[in-house]
Amino acid sequence: MTGAIALTLSLGACDSYLDINDSPNSPSVDKLSADLIFPGAEMAYANVYGDYLAVTGGYFAQYYSQYFGTSNYMDYSQFKQAATKSSRAYTELTANALQNMKTVLEKATAEEAWGTYLAATVIRVAAFQALVDCYGAVPYSEALDINNATPKYDDGKDVYAGLVKELDEAMSKVNGTETVCTNFLLPNKAASEWVKLANALKLRILMRECGAVNVQSELATLVAEGNFPAGDVAWAGCWKDELGQANPFFTEDNYASYGGSQKNMILNLAVLATMNAADDARLQAFFDPNIEKREYQGGVSGTNFGTSSTYRANYWCRPHKEFDSPVYFITRAEVEFFLAEYEARYGSMANAEAHYKSAIEASFASAGVTGADRVLTVYPFDSANWQKSIGVQKWVALSGVNPFEGYCELRRLKYPAFGSVTGDDLYNLLTTTYTPSLLEPGTLYTPIDVNTSLGNNKLLQRWPYPEASANRNSNVPEYPGDGAPIFWAE
Repeated sequence: MTGAIALTLSLGACDSYLDINDSPNSPSVDKLSADLIFPGAEMAYANVYGDYLAVTGGYFAQYYSQYFGTSNYMDYSQFKQAATKSSRAYTELTANALQNMKTVLEKATAEEAWGTYLAATVIRVAAFQALVDCYGAVPYSEALDINNATPKYDDGKDVYAGLVKELDEAMSKVNGTETVCTNFLLPNKAASEWVKLANALKLRILMRECGAVNVQSELATLVAEGNFPAGDVAWAGCWKDELGQANPFFTEDNYASYGGSQKNMILNLAVLATMNAADDARLQAFFDPNIEKREYQGGVSGTNFGTSSTYRANYWCRPHKEFDSPVYFITRAEVEFFLAEYEARYGSMANAEAHYKSAIEASFASAGVTGADRVLTVYPFDSANWQKSIGVQKWVALSGVNPFEGYCELRRLKYPAFGSVTGDDLYNLLTTTYTPSLLEPGTLYTPIDVNTSLGNNKLLQRWPYPEASANRNSNVPEYPGDGAPIFWAE
């Protein structure tokens, strides 16, 4: 990986905040206001969420495969994750995002600055949820205490329950008119907009766990209120065309723009086949056509086609990213998909279908393209198999805006499911025969040289506990294995 995980590269266009590298418990930070601390902590989270989690989620969800002739992320392409690989991102989230947000919360409490308190809670909760969604059990109740080097690991289900309580408590402290300290997610917005975002995050948490925990009553209250963001919420307008100031994903995999040569991610055949079946115009917004023929071709997970004389670097399609592309926190389409699922589970199938339609339309609107009706014709809502309908289209919608959430929802909803062909069927390493037509739209496939601990037709369900945490903590649980689902996907 590039240096995009370093804190000084995580602050986007926050030039004046680049000096906030100290521990939040150091004397120098004690003298700083929440306005000075919040942006650095916020953008530390945005950097990991928009880069490392997006990259890995994209490979694990079969949005991406490996670029011709390179091998930097071949392990991800084969559904493999190592304890060493995620350690820097884990440290960035805990030491820079969460530890600094803890200081912001303390300062906001002392000053009774409840708008800032709510905003800091939203970022804190989102970071902890991401950790649970990667690892399952993580330090939470005893986390972030510099005097405790061995905090206990809390079960993911308990962490989720605590996060919901944190959001509820923070929202109860505001009336909506309060100001919020300097930030780049909802700049110059009052607490009322952060309440909407907190509700959307709460919806994501409750819906993600609703198959494992009875949260129907909490969901009913939340949905009845309907106080969610009207549009997408993203870090936008804060990126510059400079190394360390650009969109973190762009910096990660378009490093040639800043004098490097790294290229890794290309369009995966799985999502291409699904979108092609509906002549889905979002493809043009989410991925660039290849240079060779200005057309779309999809790579196969588990190989980089490096042994082939037929395919070259210019044959493959890259994710469409610019230096100023937004890093999405949550989209209106994602909210609508959750509402569709809520109605399918607990309410009206007619309402579920309406939200399903609204979700796809919102996704097209975000992408800036038309043609949602074609997708709805090819992939109509099926009330008899609503989980497949929502799962496949949610997977497609998230491919261009939030690959990590797409990976999470793929594990939970279990759609798209694996089809009848494997990566070896699609591309023969010995003969270099490439037969993409074998893949059925709306299905996944087992990567070539897949993670042997998983075997065929299995997703990577969780990540090994990060070395940065586990190596110095005697309380680390026994790792249940790559195929053991997070509690919400059991």
